[in-house]
Amino acid sequence: MSAPGRPLERFDPLGTGSREPLALLHFAFRAVTAEPDARLAALGLGRVHHRILFFVAQTPRLRVADLMATLAITKQALNGPLRQLVRQGFVKSQADAGDRRQRRLSLSASGKALERRLSGHQRRAFAAAFRQAGADAQRGWRAVMLQLIRSKPTSDR
Repeated sequence: MSAPGRPLERFDPLGTGSREPLALLHFAFRAVTAEPDARLAALGLGRVHHRILFFVAQTPRLRVADLMATLAITKQALNGPLRQLVRQGFVKSQADAGDRRQRRLSLSASGKALERRLSGHQRRAFAAAFRQAGADAQRGWRAVMLQLIRSKPTSDR
């Protein structure tokens, strides 16, 4: 095992039953979320707020129901963080013109700037890693991520 706080230096990503790919995922996730998490904490926000900002930025005028489906969370779980982002002026929530029961979300100018700062760090980290690893590694990483997304969870029973 490596020193505390340092990623594993050796691993066998294809080893049967290997725990190291999962450990690497944890270390990589920590590396790409550390700076955005610190910026969010300074604003009294957390990772769920970043997820909301990210997906609203990708789809302006996103329906609340579609955001819930994308994040795979309930209306109750979304309500508090979304309300906080609206209250702080990062997200705008407006009734849909065609169906007043639906709410449409978009980022304000300050919300766009915050999302760019938070996700910009992550985009730069990925761009540097892909540049260093090469095109074949990038295609392989993408294939693995898509396979994980599409896989069905299995029970350990």
